[in-house]
Amino acid sequence: GFGLDLEKCIVSGSKKDLVKYRLSRAKETLEDAQILADNKKWNSTINRLYYAAYYAVMALLLDADLKPATHNGAKSSFSEHFIKKELIPKKYGKIYSQLFTWRHKGDYDDLYDFTQDTVEPYFEPVQELIELVEKMVNT
Repeated sequence: GFGLDLEKCIVSGSKKDLVKYRLSRAKETLEDAQILADNKKWNSTINRLYYAAYYAVMALLLDADLKPATHNGAKSSFSEHFIKKELIPKKYGKIYSQLFTWRHKGDYDDLYDFTQDTVEPYFEPVQELIELVEKMVNT
């Protein structure tokens, strides 16, 4: 995809630039999620919420010189290096795992439909996770 090509270009820059880029992607993707939620597109909102969290997690992992190749790898590394070591509160690990599972369901299970009640409570913790990562990579 286009995102990866752009990341390859940025890789030739500094690690700091790529971390910054991933964080800006996280924020932008959270804004996209809000637009979708405003239009009651709940399955797509879950997808964007997951990706907002994913870009933040990828920024954090890169900052720690961890470079997982898959979404599953990102989830494992995040859990192992940040949640289990209590550098990030457990609740964010749970939220990330839940979004990871749901994104898959929403994208691949024909009959799975999310509702406002399920989706909306995830906005705040995803926002908090992004802010937390931002503080951690900038200190």
